[in-house]
Amino acid sequence: MDESRIPVTVLSGSLGAGKTTVLNHVLTADHGLEVAVVVNDMGEVNVDAEHVTQQSDLGGEEEVIEMSNGCICCRLRGDMLDEVGRLAERREFDYLLVESSGISEPIPVAQTFAMGFEDAEFDPTDTYALDTMVTVVNAHSFWESFDSGSALTEQELEGDSGRVPEEVLLDQIEFCDVLLLNKCDLVPDDDLAEIEAVLERLQPRAEIIRTEFGNIEPDQILGTGEFDFQRAQDSAGWKHELQHDHHHDPQEEHGVTSFVYQRRRPFHPERIATLLSDLPDEVVRAKGFFWSAGREDVAMGVDKAGTSVRAGPSGTWLANLPKAEREQYFAARPGLRDDWHEEYGDRMTRLVFIAREFNEEGLIERLDDCVLTDAEMDDDWGSYLDPFEPEDQRELALSQ
Repeated sequence: MDESRIPVTVLSGSLGAGKTTVLNHVLTADHGLEVAVVVNDMGEVNVDAEHVTQQSDLGGEEEVIEMSNGCICCRLRGDMLDEVGRLAERREFDYLLVESSGISEPIPVAQTFAMGFEDAEFDPTDTYALDTMVTVVNAHSFWESFDSGSALTEQELEGDSGRVPEEVLLDQIEFCDVLLLNKCDLVPDDDLAEIEAVLERLQPRAEIIRTEFGNIEPDQILGTGEFDFQRAQDSAGWKHELQHDHHHDPQEEHGVTSFVYQRRRPFHPERIATLLSDLPDEVVRAKGFFWSAGREDVAMGVDKAGTSVRAGPSGTWLANLPKAEREQYFAARPGLRDDWHEEYGDRMTRLVFIAREFNEEGLIERLDDCVLTDAEMDDDWGSYLDPFEPEDQRELALSQ
């Protein structure tokens, strides 16, 4: 890492996972670093910041920055940069540690430090270097959810954020360098192994560390040098699975499997909408894109996180682009030609499912029942009712 820049670690994780406890362990440890802290909380009163200040031996108000009544991944991005810019002017610390709110998405936070933010005057790229993205997972909540089939987290979002807690939690897991599995003392060892198998599927690149009471060694999350924005984006568990053939590995001894469903024919829109609203509870994660008959203009995206399923237009098929523009894509990414069909172009379905102890073949049969039959291939697809149609609802929530 460039020693002239201040390294940054960002802590993400659901409400109650133990982020603040981890933070306090780091701040009170003997690691020889002067650490400045940003604590983000959705509420008007930043209780976490007060707790950090009370438990740490940091001196002065400048070392602990409170970001309240909003999230640093959206509403408070510019405010956060203003604050860390002010801190950098003094340069009286060696390391910046950021605790994001329980509903903050990690990618926008990483982008803020890696690329800056247009609504802020301060450019962090010359002063700060993002070092490690850390996600804290509540092992006990995971365990209880698996046993009951309930949501991975039951907290409600405030305001009109448009996202549900489960989606944010899965985003946090899939975009991290270090994953702290906290509260392991509340879960039997056999179940911990199963939980780890799920987490390894969701984020195969991250180091998973079991913790109790948030007790970690500081060097496990400080100065690791593990963050690489492009690599982090490219290695998310679902994307890795989409790019590889269906395979089995030792994780299946814990009942955790994944498979890629790929077909060239389109889905019947009403049948696939019905299926997506009734996916098995055992499916922890599903993501990818599909071709819906009658919508040859756009690819439909699917995103299932726990009990929430969202589907809707997510991009344009290359087949719809002018030939010259399409050739530019092929030149930049030659691998795109491998999936090109003489008649359909790149229109197809490719979905990845990560699940725990479920009937894979049964789901494949149900998906195949949603594909157009030979007779339907000759239908007027424009006559089909389209549950993904409303232009003012780019994502359609299918699950109640």
